[in-house]
Amino acid sequence: MAVASTSPLSAKPATAPSPPAPGSGLLALGVRRAPATAAWRRLRVEAIRTQRTEVPVEESAPARDAAAAAPLDGNGAGADGSVVPSSDDSWVVKLEQSFNIFATDSVIMVLKGVYGDRYYARFFALETIARVPYFAFISVLHLYATFGWWRRADYIKVHFAQSWNEFHHLLIMEELGGDSLWFDCFLARFMAFFYYFMTVAMYMLSPRMAYHFSECVERHAYSTYDEFLKLHEEELKRLPAPEAALNYYMNEDLYLFDEFQASRTPGSRRPKIDNLYDVFVNIREDEAEHCKTMKTCQTHGNLRSPHSTPNCLEDDTECVIPENDCEGVVVYKV
Repeated sequence: MAVASTSPLSAKPATAPSPPAPGSGLLALGVRRAPATAAWRRLRVEAIRTQRTEVPVEESAPARDAAAAAPLDGNGAGADGSVVPSSDDSWVVKLEQSFNIFATDSVIMVLKGVYGDRYYARFFALETIARVPYFAFISVLHLYATFGWWRRADYIKVHFAQSWNEFHHLLIMEELGGDSLWFDCFLARFMAFFYYFMTVAMYMLSPRMAYHFSECVERHAYSTYDEFLKLHEEELKRLPAPEAALNYYMNEDLYLFDEFQASRTPGSRRPKIDNLYDVFVNIREDEAEHCKTMKTCQTHGNLRSPHSTPNCLEDDTECVIPENDCEGVVVYKV
């Protein structure tokens, strides 16, 4: 757990000024592993880091590389990074997006009012909420598959990878002390509980609307982490990376890490983790990738797993799988 300090990065507000812990900067991270295990883990991370610097990163395919390079604040985003309704869509789409933006802004106001500058507690709440939609999507998709209404495995596969990514963000915030106060945990989980059922209902009514809502949430997460990095860059660079971040980003098996980034070719992004600043940079970039994937999902049938076989042609009977689609009560606009 995090040690309280006078730094705004502390999970708990300090009652009195306290000196920094020796050798740990302004924030001390709790060690949850045995010394021998932690040392072995560090050596393993160093070996992976060295290997990544020696092996060139796989080149991205032109189409996906262009999508990955697209700025996050384009295509329907305001100057402050917020989402604005599209100007060239039908009134149904505008109504859906207006509701989503209003709901997202309302939640943002609550989070800012409750957490203020307690960043780790706020991030804990944000990550608790952000992972809910992907579980909700999978729940509905499993229901559709059970009744034979839907059969497209790429959606379940990508949404699970997104949930797995957000889960590790949550582990990082817990290790930083974001869940130190009982009230913070209660509020975050209370909102997540109702958000789940709201997302299920929204997804069954209009998948397009549900995906746009998640895009709004992910865009806010990106802006929040970006602002945090700009305000505390120097301080974060002096702090060590949590074990949860090393376990996730510096792992030999990054299949699921590649899977949730639908706009990228697998292997085209490999994180660098030297300090806490690098951790938050990678979390911010993860949120940008979630945002792009959610935007892709708003066009019906447009999502494909990054690991899908590239040579699978439509006229190849070995690659064709019969599919049924359930588009919801309000269908997609193609």
